Amino acid sequence: MPEHPQTAIPAELVKQLHELLADRLSVEKQVREEHGRDISRFPTAPPDMVVFPENNEEIQQIVRACAEFSVPIIPFGTGTAVEGGVLAIRGGVSIDLGKMNRVLRFSRDDADVTVEAGVTRLELNEYLEEQQSGLYFPVDPGANASLGGMAATRASGSTAVRYGTMRENVMGLTAVLADGQLIRTGGRARKSSAGYDLTHLLVGSEGTLGIITEVTLRLQPEPAAISAAVCQFDQIEPAVRCVIDVLTGGIPMARIELLDEIQVAAVNSYSGLTLEERPTLLMEFHGSQNHVVEQAETVGQFVQQHGGSDFQWAIDPEQRKKLWQARHDAYYASLALREGSIAYITDVCVPISRLAECIMETKQILQQTNLPVPLFGHVGDGNFHVLILIDPESDEELAEAQEINRQIVQLALQMDGTSTGEHGIGIGKQDALLEEHGEGVEVMRAIKQALDPQNIMNPGKVLPRTE
Repeated sequence: MPEHPQTAIPAELVKQLHELLADRLSVEKQVREEHGRDISRFPTAPPDMVVFPENNEEIQQIVRACAEFSVPIIPFGTGTAVEGGVLAIRGGVSIDLGKMNRVLRFSRDDADVTVEAGVTRLELNEYLEEQQSGLYFPVDPGANASLGGMAATRASGSTAVRYGTMRENVMGLTAVLADGQLIRTGGRARKSSAGYDLTHLLVGSEGTLGIITEVTLRLQPEPAAISAAVCQFDQIEPAVRCVIDVLTGGIPMARIELLDEIQVAAVNSYSGLTLEERPTLLMEFHGSQNHVVEQAETVGQFVQQHGGSDFQWAIDPEQRKKLWQARHDAYYASLALREGSIAYITDVCVPISRLAECIMETKQILQQTNLPVPLFGHVGDGNFHVLILIDPESDEELAEAQEINRQIVQLALQMDGTSTGEHGIGIGKQDALLEEHGEGVEVMRAIKQALDPQNIMNPGKVLPRTE
């Protein structure tokens, strides 16, 4: 991680923020440290101050005050990302959006909703259930992340194969720019050709271009029937080949997740499952009762053709919840494989046609190390994750993990893939961004310079350093 001196907060700025927020700011060490880390491998880098605004106007005033003194600003949601995006590597003010947690507007007929950035995905779905709306928000990265943070990182997850990522599900945004200006982008119309697409410029910008304060989201009807199934294979390659056949066969899967044998052992131990320790597919089917049965029968035929086991069904809601919670807990299950370790996490995404090849070559790379390395992923959209468990005190193991990461990223780029399917760039993959986009990074720099000439919006993230 690049080393930068902490930025002292000028006394006049402290005074302005205290007058604005009263007791909704903190310089307590514990609070600052909580806002200076995520679940990545990077050491804590606390901000100098944490503020807790409650509305857009307060955020505008905070940003204007920080801009006056050229003090860095770092948006903070729930701290569940994995590439160091919330670390205050240059000090400054962390803006915690947790108090901005209201549902502002909901339309059942239009199947859309506008929420403040601090609303989490589970809170939104609980609200929609209370309204007896028959709708839900499907993007599921596993963690109960804030929707503003999910937009900022262009999050996705296990349901992206059917419902898309945040890119496809964000219709419009409200954001505060580096000069304190409030802008509203996009809208509620289902299509528009009016001007530049500012919404999707901000989606995935990781807080470097502005602070997302409100999000308008597309909702989906709750399926009439849901069933989940588990099947297992002797080798990982036929499991992935089966996924490719299912997708090219036009079957509208809701989820297809892959766990390698190491990951299966981890979730068995951590979550109390009893799966055989073999490469495993977790699948979920959505639709009418008849449709779900038809989908499952067709997929079962593909599974048999590739030598997979018979389906183990999880139809009861509690069974499904336990199964998917175990998948979502894969990170913590992996950490439990090696006591005292930290996870060096990487993810890549490739075209579906190259997925089996990429995973098999990745497994060959992983044979080079004695470190525990589970592999799992959202293989329905070509995205998989590798968790390299390292001793946090070992420079040698860190260097080994970095080299494994470099090789996997290189492999994905050679296959017309991307260096990150959903984790983002943060401070961990800036070199990979340059390799992936080349001169396009200079265009990104120009946009950053135009919108944030003082470089106060989450500085040091996404764009590689030039000095």
